[in-house]
Amino acid sequence: MTNNLPQPQKRKASTWSAIWVLPLIALGIGLWLVWRAYSTAGIMVTIDFTSGEGIQVGKTELIYKGMVLGKVKDLRLNPKQKGVRATLEVERQAENFLLEDTRFWLVKPRVSLAGVTGLETLVSGNYITFEPGKGQFEDKFTALAEPPPLLDHLPGLHLTLRTPRLGSLEEGAPVYYKQIQVGQVKGYELDEDEQNILVGIVIKPEYAHLVRKHTRFWNASGVEVEAGLSGVKVTTESLMSVLAGGIAFATPDHRKDSPAADPSKVYSLYDDYEDAQAGIRVKLHVTEFAGLEPGVTPIRWQGVQVGVIKSVEVDDDLQGAMLELNMNPRTEDYMVEGTQFWMVRPSISLTGVSGLEALFKGNYLVVRPGNKGDKPAREFEALRKPPPLDVRTPGLHLIVTTDKVGSLSAGSPVLYRQLQVGTVNSVQLGPRQQKVVVGVHIEPEYAGLVNKSSRFWNASGVTLKGGLSGIELKAESLQSLLAGGIAFDTPDDDAGRVGNGTRFELHASADEALLEGMLLELTAERGDGLSVGMPVRYLGLNIGSVEDVQLSDNFKSVRLTLRMIENPERFAQQGTQFWLVSPKLGLVRTAHLETLVGGNYIEVSPPAKPGAREQQFKLLAEAPGVTAREAGLRITISTARRASLKEGVPVTYREVQVGKVTGVKLAPNADRVLIDVLVQPKYAALVTRGSKFWNVSGIGVDFSLFRGTKIRAESLETLVEGGIAFATPEGTEQKGPAREGEVFILHDEYQDAWLKWQPRIAIKP
Repeated sequence: MTNNLPQPQKRKASTWSAIWVLPLIALGIGLWLVWRAYSTAGIMVTIDFTSGEGIQVGKTELIYKGMVLGKVKDLRLNPKQKGVRATLEVERQAENFLLEDTRFWLVKPRVSLAGVTGLETLVSGNYITFEPGKGQFEDKFTALAEPPPLLDHLPGLHLTLRTPRLGSLEEGAPVYYKQIQVGQVKGYELDEDEQNILVGIVIKPEYAHLVRKHTRFWNASGVEVEAGLSGVKVTTESLMSVLAGGIAFATPDHRKDSPAADPSKVYSLYDDYEDAQAGIRVKLHVTEFAGLEPGVTPIRWQGVQVGVIKSVEVDDDLQGAMLELNMNPRTEDYMVEGTQFWMVRPSISLTGVSGLEALFKGNYLVVRPGNKGDKPAREFEALRKPPPLDVRTPGLHLIVTTDKVGSLSAGSPVLYRQLQVGTVNSVQLGPRQQKVVVGVHIEPEYAGLVNKSSRFWNASGVTLKGGLSGIELKAESLQSLLAGGIAFDTPDDDAGRVGNGTRFELHASADEALLEGMLLELTAERGDGLSVGMPVRYLGLNIGSVEDVQLSDNFKSVRLTLRMIENPERFAQQGTQFWLVSPKLGLVRTAHLETLVGGNYIEVSPPAKPGAREQQFKLLAEAPGVTAREAGLRITISTARRASLKEGVPVTYREVQVGKVTGVKLAPNADRVLIDVLVQPKYAALVTRGSKFWNVSGIGVDFSLFRGTKIRAESLETLVEGGIAFATPEGTEQKGPAREGEVFILHDEYQDAWLKWQPRIAIKP
């Protein structure tokens, strides 16, 4: 019975139990709670304030753009600095705002003439706000004592105004356009020069288009009262501007098409509406200020008043004064570098009476506007005397040059057949102070009297000529006798017209100016040996002279003016050559010795064939080389080296010169030297295709113990300067006459057989 009992089944028991799930769940819940506590916990930030007034623990909040981002958790005295330290718990969503440059301040109710701010704190209490900055994360800050100026990132047009005085302007003061508030003052600070104040303003976006490039701003603070016989005038922008100050602006009517405002431009803030209407504020320094009165003395341009003197401040050394001018807004584009001012006062001189109207109206200032578009300027130096006439004035503006000015002065008359047709504008020294430059203005109706043939002379004073036949006294006019003057005549009415800036020579007298002939112009590289009065010669005869020598306009060359008297049309043609003739001294050759006594001169050679008319030429330093019109046989000699050969050295046959070297140059591939030779026509037959040429420069020496020493030299001339000799064989070895351009080889020395050749060749008489 016992054996029938069932047998037990054995298996290994598991060590895991479901009871262990509970601790794991508890651990996960714990970690989640820790993470949630961390993620929802705020960031602790400390802010130092100068005072704890208005800050309450657990109540004062951190608010940004209407959202609560934190709250004050602790407030205690600052252990290191004066003031208090507040500890705030800030939500993590504001972590990106906690940077080094972030600024915090306390917002509380503020009442000023400009308005009321922080009014909402009367109900909710004071709160802390901030302006996000840049940089690295930071949790320690120092609060601002006052709220910062209006933020630059506020929407609208942000501009900067410059003014010497702030008046009653303050932050938040209104900005008006036609008495409608369109913006406000952001803040202000001293300029870098510490003489002016920079005022920042912001214009609401919907009104930004009202501000243009030429808009004018003025201080609209307070009340402006003007009283006179006609009554009392009171001007104010608004009641608010009376109390808190304000700024107004407008754009002049003639500037309505002005481009949009440039935020980078600094605008001027004028003291009042009248100053803004007057337009441009300009400073002018003067050395003479007698008769100048603020608010009375006008500034005129072509007789029209364009400004007035606002103030006069005498220099510390009493040698001058600084004037402040109010210029018409229409002159703004012309207040540039180059604008000129000078004072007009009554003046009586030999040239006439000027400034006569100043006897009755008082002294005044005249302005000559600069060129529109030049660099703007607001400070100028007054001229001591009126400047030369503006070249923009209608008429013909000329320049005449002279060595002596005589009694000429600004205002002297310019006469044509004793009729005044113009005026001398200026008299001054020219470049390098070598010439006197006289500016001349010809009235428009007489401008046609001047052309390229016109000749000017000094008509000042009296010309006295005496002789056995009597005494001749000449004067152009009584006015020129007293004040000096210039006269001119135009011999050729058909000559080319001239324009502004044309230069003429001012002759000493009418006789000198009216010499017949034609003027030609030469250009030389240097002025050595050149002088006024130097003769111009052709075949030994004087045919003209040099009237003027001066530097060219670019100072890189010398310009000569010649007057050709004899047959000038023959030389005023293309192909004419001019060169300077001066003494040349050498051991064996001298040339132009006559110039040692008579001086240098200019030689001229006309072209072989008539050419086109030309009046400008280049002056050669030496006589030109062979030209196509020189007769003779031209051949070329080839040699390995130039040696002492040069242009002009002789070519000899049996020690008789029959030609010359006319040029030395390298061959096209630079492997040889090519020497151009011209053989005189009557000796051309001596050169045949079999002729032999050799270099006779220097000395040849043959030495032998038995025969002694033999010295060879063609001539003293070739010994010093070099030369070429040739010999021609007899009979059939001549190989026929040489052709034009034939090329021969130049041997270093001759062979004895060549010297024995004695051909009989007929030469031309």
